[in-house]
Amino acid sequence: MTQSPNFAQKFFAAAVAFTATVVLASAPAAAAKGPYYVAKLSTPVEEAQTEIIRGVVWQCSGDTCRARKATSRPSNVCARLAKKMGALETFSVRGEAFAAEDMSTCNAKA
Repeated sequence: MTQSPNFAQKFFAAAVAFTATVVLASAPAAAAKGPYYVAKLSTPVEEAQTEIIRGVVWQCSGDTCRARKATSRPSNVCARLAKKMGALETFSVRGEAFAAEDMSTCNAKA
């Protein structure tokens, strides 16, 4: 029993539509919670930009970058952002700022 190529195309289209529906339906609820991570850059960006770093979507504007919760440990999220964007002045998780020693570890590879 073989299936026509149209079946695969229809299945793929349905899967994409379903995924888009789920993502769009959950977006307003997630946006209402606000950012999980907030970082202050040592060197501001010239223009607002979006950076995707290891699956974390960062929205950066001026000297501030914001992102939703990731599955990685916050120390890893901080270090990856610093490596990509340069040294960070501050990094907070759900409003709680990293201590000075955590910031030096975060910025070690910046």
